[in-house]
Amino acid sequence: MPLLEIEALHVEIEGKKIINGLDLTINPLEVHALMGPNGSGKSTLSYAIMGHPRYKVTGGDIRFNGASILHMPVDERARLGIFLGFQYPMEVSGVSVENFLRTAAEAKERKDVPILAFHRALLKRAEAMSIPQSFLDRYLNEGFSGGEKKRNEVLQMAVLVPKLAVLDEIDSGLDIDALRLVAEGVNRLIHEDRLSLLLITHYQRVLEYIEPGFVHIMVGGRIVKSGGYELAQQLDKMGYEWVREA
Repeated sequence: MPLLEIEALHVEIEGKKIINGLDLTINPLEVHALMGPNGSGKSTLSYAIMGHPRYKVTGGDIRFNGASILHMPVDERARLGIFLGFQYPMEVSGVSVENFLRTAAEAKERKDVPILAFHRALLKRAEAMSIPQSFLDRYLNEGFSGGEKKRNEVLQMAVLVPKLAVLDEIDSGLDIDALRLVAEGVNRLIHEDRLSLLLITHYQRVLEYIEPGFVHIMVGGRIVKSGGYELAQQLDKMGYEWVREA
């Protein structure tokens, strides 16, 4: 059974139509990359999958493990195992990274999580990702560099253990070293926690570190071309104009 099925999806925001009949299927353990120029609807798709209330689905369906999730609020979709990594993670002053992650874990499991047991498990996860313990005591994303914010997103995935992660431009604003560290964390989750992934990006660079099995090009609110990694390499050489012309 496919993990995620998007069929003939139409989405609008504030009366403006953004997604126009999009189809996409992701099976368990698959890594998909979604590429496209600015304004093509990539981020809109991620918000629609997660159930952002501003993004209105006007047609089609989104199914997860065979069941429609259109009626579900964001928290229910998260409990099913869907995770959205933001392009620009928010800062939350006064809330430490560790407290935020424990609260998120409790919300997902709908039960109290013992503080000491969670702390020990979190330290193991952080150590595996080369994240120092002092990082966990800092306020959420406050004063974080771009790379630290994105590594924190990956640490959240490690704690919540989703079945499907949708990462919206996780490479945005990262230098080469930061990108490598973030990619190592994502790859570890793919292989160790059997994570399926939809990676949204403008550029081929991140795909050198997180190699997809499937690459899709989105233009005008729909997927217009799909292929393997070689499609991303072609985009890197030729840009998006040849896709528009085709």
